[in-house]
Amino acid sequence: MATLARFIAEKYKDSIQSGIGKSMTKPSVLILGAGLMQQPAILSAKELGFRAVVVDANPNAESVPLADEFKEIDLKAKDEILNFAEELTENSNLKGIFTAGTDFSASVSYAGEKLGFSCHSYEAALNATIKPRMRKCFERCDVPSPKYFSLSGAEITEKNVLSAVEKLSFPCVVKPADNMGARGCRMIRSMDEAWRSVKIAAGNSRTSTVILEEYMEGPEFSIDAIVYNGTLTITGFADRHIFYKPYFIETGHTMPSKIDEKMRLELISAFADGVMALGLTCGAAKADIKYTEKGPQIGEIAARLSGGYMSGWTYPYSSGINLTAQALLVAAGKEPSGILGGRIPLKTGNKNFEIFDCPSKNVSAERAWISIPGKVKSLHLPEKESPVQNVFPRPVKEGGNVDFPRNNVQKCGNVITKSDSYEKAVSAAEKAVSAAFLRLEPNVPATDFFLSGKFLPDEKGFPPSAFSSFEKIEGLDISGKIPAGFSVLKDAENFPELKKLLELPEKDWNFLNALQTAEKFDSICPGHPALDRLVFWKSLFRGGLQGAIYISDSCADSENKV
Repeated sequence: MATLARFIAEKYKDSIQSGIGKSMTKPSVLILGAGLMQQPAILSAKELGFRAVVVDANPNAESVPLADEFKEIDLKAKDEILNFAEELTENSNLKGIFTAGTDFSASVSYAGEKLGFSCHSYEAALNATIKPRMRKCFERCDVPSPKYFSLSGAEITEKNVLSAVEKLSFPCVVKPADNMGARGCRMIRSMDEAWRSVKIAAGNSRTSTVILEEYMEGPEFSIDAIVYNGTLTITGFADRHIFYKPYFIETGHTMPSKIDEKMRLELISAFADGVMALGLTCGAAKADIKYTEKGPQIGEIAARLSGGYMSGWTYPYSSGINLTAQALLVAAGKEPSGILGGRIPLKTGNKNFEIFDCPSKNVSAERAWISIPGKVKSLHLPEKESPVQNVFPRPVKEGGNVDFPRNNVQKCGNVITKSDSYEKAVSAAEKAVSAAFLRLEPNVPATDFFLSGKFLPDEKGFPPSAFSSFEKIEGLDISGKIPAGFSVLKDAENFPELKKLLELPEKDWNFLNALQTAEKFDSICPGHPALDRLVFWKSLFRGGLQGAIYISDSCADSENKV
């Protein structure tokens, strides 16, 4: 992706150069973060006529080449950010501070409030960043959210953890108090899982603080919004697709949601109550929210635009509005005319806000592809054919380690589509993901462990098998060898029970069924070595296409070493 950033930087070369000479007069905005998720903010700032001044702890972050000015600053270092913003105010006509897709909205508000910029208050941003504070605000204002316990530092003992878990009952959830991307988050299903899960969550917290919560059962949604002049405008409402317990891995989202309108309005009203409870008054807000048997329940609300490609990609594709640019205008003290001019009122009955909605014109779907544990040999990307708009591989290098994701930053890549129908957008996204393939190095212990069907003691059932029929393979009488170079599909025709399993409609995490997987194997590995039949089919049903090819490559590798 760094190459893409350099290409775009070259495209904007003239504006960058002109901005250097006019730094005393041309207005600037300070953007926190220089990763892919901040790319729309940097480009939008330029399109709006601002100098994009960017800070990040990583000087090699992929969007650094797009910045008019870059300074290496840790995004946690709020006083350093404030000092730099003060310099920019004096020397570079700074008009506002902004972030998207990071968990540093508090740093934005800390500096922005002190300098008199348009932003949420620092206290409100802290309320929306630190989960125990958030829950207390919700509790105080009767906003629907789960029962919880918070533990910090010396309070995190096995005795206290087990006591809290017992009061919540199973399943429950543990999260770091101050992190994003599902890092350190997981479901606790038994006492045996509790202590280790909490220790991992605490290790993912900057303050060694965790929050234990009731598990909320029900479909989950993402909401993006702009709070402006006492109004709340819904700028995105998407279905979230969360899988792979005990973890909460977002494999994608689809916008707009297919939810019933009555339920949608209930969720929006609950979200508005949460925004008011946190004290968010000026800028972006986003929510992860569920519709449970009790009605709406808020997972969390952040004082920023969403990450995960939603605000920067799927929303513009769906609505035709550059949401990032509109949020930047608010941060710079200007009117978000693109939103105000296209919104319609919503009758939610909410007493805290006048609520509006920006309707979607199209459907956009984002889907992720993932990998089984192992070491990367090669990566094959899908073609970007309409309605596919983007293919975003994660920075997975040959020889690097991959794993089945336990958080949202461990996925291997994402595709985004745009279409005039929900079905077309989703189908195209799934088709593109099914074409992505990460080939693994042969004879790697981590891959062998996974394909054997074993689990870590506190992760029973995780990672899941590609196909649930994996459990049935062991009982089949399919001993012997698949001859070298012989079609595995043709070989399976000799075993009626195996053939039945292959014809089941169930799809794996990359949207292939077992029959399609076998067909792809035959296409990719026509010259495979002789294969132990039981081992091969166990590997395919456990690890999908990756597992099948891995076994073939491992056999070939072993033969070559003899």
